[in-house]
Amino acid sequence: MSFKIYTKTGDKGKTSLIGGTKVPKSDIRIDAYGTVDELNSYIGLVNDHIADPDTKNLLKEIQDRLFTIGAALACDPDKETKLKIPDLHEADITLLEKSMDQMDEDLPVMKSFILPGGHVAVSTCHIARCICRRTERLCVGMQEQHMFIEPLVLKYINRLSDYLFVLARWVGHKLGVDEIPWKPRV
Repeated sequence: MSFKIYTKTGDKGKTSLIGGTKVPKSDIRIDAYGTVDELNSYIGLVNDHIADPDTKNLLKEIQDRLFTIGAALACDPDKETKLKIPDLHEADITLLEKSMDQMDEDLPVMKSFILPGGHVAVSTCHIARCICRRTERLCVGMQEQHMFIEPLVLKYINRLSDYLFVLARWVGHKLGVDEIPWKPRV
C-alpha cells in the first residue's frame, strides 16, 4: 500500500497536530513549525553553496535539529503521542558556539554594521538568518500566548541565528569577498 502525500482535510483550512488535534492552518503553532521548515530548506540551500566539508556536515546536523524542533512544535502538548519525538540537548547549542568561536578566529574585527550581500553564498546565509529570527519571534509569540515551548528550542534558535551571521561573514572571508559596511546617511 502506498502513502498518499495529499489529504482532503487540508482543503478546508485545517490540519492535524501530532496527537490528532485539528487546528486552523493559520494557528501560530502551524506558522512556527512551517517557518522552521522554511528555515530548514534555506539551510539546505546554504549547504549547496558551501565547499568546506566540516561546515557541510554541521549544516546537515543543523537540519536534523530543525526537524526535531519542527516535530516538537507540531505536537499537541496536551495529548500523549505514541510517536517518540527526538529532543534537543545543551550539547547541540555548545556545538554551534564552538563552531562560531572557530570561525571568528579567522575573521577581522567588525567595526560597523555590514550589509548582506557580495556573493550568493553570503546572501543566502543572511536570508537563512532572517528566517531564523522570524522563527524565534513566532516561538516567543507562542510562549506569550501561554503555549508550551521547550526553553531549549528558544535557546537553540537564538544561537542558530548568531551562527548563521558568523557563517555569512566566514563564507565571505573564505571566498575573498569584501564585507559591505553600512554607511548611514547623516
